[in-house]
Amino acid sequence: MSVRRLSAAAAALLGSLGLAAPAAHASAQPLAAAVTDFSLGRLGATTGGLLGLTAVIIAGLALARPASRLGTANGPLGAVTSMAAALMAMALGSLVAATADGGLGTGNGLGGAYVALLLGLTGTVLGGRALARSRRRTG
Repeated sequence: MSVRRLSAAAAALLGSLGLAAPAAHASAQPLAAAVTDFSLGRLGATTGGLLGLTAVIIAGLALARPASRLGTANGPLGAVTSMAAALMAMALGSLVAATADGGLGTGNGLGGAYVALLLGLTGTVLGGRALARSRRRTG
């Protein structure tokens, strides 16, 4: 069997199996999600962002109103709650950022994951300040 016949047979076999070169119009990049799709990446990033926002609000209330229920005068309740929510937000944001396919704007939740990480870091810092203030008052 000649080399030409062998290469022609191999090309025909690969073409019939769908392993031939892709068509010129096919893109190698992943498609962006539609605006109305709510993927798991978007859900995780939204949940992480809301947890981070909650942590920032609770820590801000604990610092701004020390005599309130979440304040630093009544123990470390607000500070511990905000730090727990902030750490969960950072964990969820980093999980989504690590597993997202594609870049920003593809609909995989990468932008929301970055926001969750930023809010989680802010909530951790503010919660740490509130915790230090509550220990200073009680100790």
